[in-house]
Amino acid sequence: MCKFYDVSRSGYYDWMNRGQCGNPDKDLIDLITECHKRHKRRFGYRRIVKWLKREKGLTVNHKKVWRITSRNNMLSVIRRKNPFNYKPNGNLRYENVMNRGFSADRPNQKWVTDISYIVVPEGTLYLSAIRDLCGNFIVAHKTAKRQDYLLVKNTIEAAVASETPPKDLILHSDGGGQYRSWDYHFQVTENGITPSMSKPATPGDNAMAENFFSTFKTECIYLEKPKTLTEAERLTDEFVQYYNYERIQGNGLTPFEEREAAARLSETPSPNP
Repeated sequence: MCKFYDVSRSGYYDWMNRGQCGNPDKDLIDLITECHKRHKRRFGYRRIVKWLKREKGLTVNHKKVWRITSRNNMLSVIRRKNPFNYKPNGNLRYENVMNRGFSADRPNQKWVTDISYIVVPEGTLYLSAIRDLCGNFIVAHKTAKRQDYLLVKNTIEAAVASETPPKDLILHSDGGGQYRSWDYHFQVTENGITPSMSKPATPGDNAMAENFFSTFKTECIYLEKPKTLTEAERLTDEFVQYYNYERIQGNGLTPFEEREAAARLSETPSPNP
């Protein structure tokens, strides 16, 4: 056969071996495709590496995953930056107790909250969320067609009912009108919560709340492109559930897993000296 086709014997066997081996990255491409389908292309190459280790027991170099995703049009969705608009409103203002201390070693020690909006062809849906800085777990969220205090009130009520927070809990917000109202003051203080507020025109003071909304819009709203308010509300509920219990963070854990681990650690008695 080699003589018939005028090729060398070594060249023939080299061609045969390439044909039998096929694409050496095929199995890994299939796994990355599975990850993308499951998580709707929300994972970048670093998080894919953690997913492969966690779900498949595979240790893969991050450079290899980057190479495969970039060459095979498998990159994740790109996070879009949103401008910050500061609009002071209301009368009350609180000290910035949080002071950008965005770490918490136990659940219900530090919460952050804010309101964002979702624009669809049918109108605008407002989302209020409270995020526990221990594990970044979303303890409560509510949606409404109006951006008024009732939205904030319902969110706080849901969080308090779900968590029964301790008396040393800090709840940080920006300086929006809802958070500067007397209704907000009475609601948080009656529940033993210490209010904390960002300084004027300093969006970084509430960066952890803004960070969640950025992730939510990039990985859900910009990806799914809801057409109606009902669809946007459904997608929001589904994403918060996914975010809390399935979305892997940089440490390889979901918010729920990290929060539960911190809770167990905080309950562990200190060893005797």
